[in-house]
Amino acid sequence: MQSKTSVKLQQNKTSKNRQLNTENRSLLNGFYRYLQGKRYSKSTVNTYTYLVADLVEFYNDKPTDQLSNRDVEIFVEQTILKKSYAISTHRQFISALKHFCIYNPKCNIEDLKLIYPKKSKKLPVVLSQQEMIKLLQVTKNLKHRAILALIYSAGLRISELINLELSQISIDRKQLVVKSGKGRKDRYIVLAESFLPLLKNYFMTYQPKRYFAEGPQHQKYSASSIRKFLYRSCQQAKIYKRVTPHTLRHSYATHLLENGIGLRYIQELLGHSKPETTMVYTHVARKDLLEIRSPLDIAVSEIINSQKGEQNFLLSGKK
Repeated sequence: MQSKTSVKLQQNKTSKNRQLNTENRSLLNGFYRYLQGKRYSKSTVNTYTYLVADLVEFYNDKPTDQLSNRDVEIFVEQTILKKSYAISTHRQFISALKHFCIYNPKCNIEDLKLIYPKKSKKLPVVLSQQEMIKLLQVTKNLKHRAILALIYSAGLRISELINLELSQISIDRKQLVVKSGKGRKDRYIVLAESFLPLLKNYFMTYQPKRYFAEGPQHQKYSASSIRKFLYRSCQQAKIYKRVTPHTLRHSYATHLLENGIGLRYIQELLGHSKPETTMVYTHVARKDLLEIRSPLDIAVSEIINSQKGEQNFLLSGKK
């Protein structure tokens, strides 16, 4: 009979059936328990185990204590790069492998020589405030609208929304508390005044029992369901950007910055450990950028002024 840990290893991520010998399967189950003992989140434990299992399966016929840094390079070249894994996934693999080297010191992989690929410096996708209102207006389903409105108005991660219990929401105090967010940190968030009527209507209509968002039999709502109805709402709102639930969180932070809220407060509201993480929103906030005039506008303005107020110069060529 298989242990629960073994079952979890097989079922995490994509539930793929791995071709692993008995020794490697036992090794990976031990690594899984080792990560649990480090008190990492369930998501991190599953991801790290899954990525290391990819490497171990790749060299299934080779003892793991004989794996070297060159073996890792070959795996990266033939698997991670060939399958076009995201840079973030590649970095997670290196982190997972460093932990594996500590857990299994017999292997010949030198963790200090494992190099992280450089992070992608992509700016977050952000919706305008008008797009957010339009998105909520076209979302006719009351539960769906309440979910999207809360994610945006409170800047929640999708995992925080899914795990949000009714006991964490105080309508009288107009606030909610996020418990054990990323990094196992609690934080308080003020509920938007305009959200309260929607919240009360939602509670009266659906009468959730434990969680803010519940599926059948009052179980937790699924992340995939939220992504699906968000996608449909974006189509109806004619928003053609690539929008995910995290886009609403990015929009929340950016709009706060544009409305004059300081970065230190935004960092607290978002639950960021490092201020550098919050700093990214300074690159997408439009408040200061709107005050910058394009050289083209300046040139056209000078031409119009030189014509003594005869504003007949148009780039379109039309009079």
